[in-house]
Amino acid sequence: MFIKDYISKDYPAFNASDSIEVANEVAKEFGYSHVFIKKKGFYLGALSQQFLEESAEGTLATLEHHYEKFALLDDGNILDSIKLFHTFNSNVVPIINKLEKYQGYLSCDDVFCEFAKYPLFSENGALLIVQINNRSYSMTDVCRIVESNNGKIYGCYISAFIEDDVQITLKISSENLSSIDETFERYGYNVVLKYYDDEKEELLKDRFGFFQKYMEF
Repeated sequence: MFIKDYISKDYPAFNASDSIEVANEVAKEFGYSHVFIKKKGFYLGALSQQFLEESAEGTLATLEHHYEKFALLDDGNILDSIKLFHTFNSNVVPIINKLEKYQGYLSCDDVFCEFAKYPLFSENGALLIVQINNRSYSMTDVCRIVESNNGKIYGCYISAFIEDDVQITLKISSENLSSIDETFERYGYNVVLKYYDDEKEELLKDRFGFFQKYMEF
């Protein structure tokens, strides 16, 4: 999960003296939302490909006042990238060291490929969102409720704060789902959402069964 293990270097950072047109063409070729500008190896900022598309001919230095100052340190965690991707509407983030020297980049695809390996995303099971007063919730209690009903937790995180309440999202094994629901409610949790993978499978089986009976007539 450390950024230094996922740094890519094939997408070049540009010097301020490079042309806007060349930078724009490279960004389009790679399919990335931003280009990165450096001077003597030090990171200066980023410009969006869309902004370059609309800019007059010249060098990147002429757009200095429009540089966007976002980057991640190479000793950080890839979870730190999510907010930057969202805030700057970007699919690529520059990586720098503590001296602000450009080290490479991290793309959305890199992050998604890493997350896809985690049981939270890869395992089949039930997705639950439970809600309770912020002063009453306990992750220990949440885990205990699931595990006391012979369930397994693949992932668990706080997904929202709503006024005085907190919402917790869980990915769990699909056994004993009704017992887990009832136990949460008994302990004062409101089950806001329940998504059960096998329900879709059963629905498809039922529809296929109806279709087979229809074809037999």
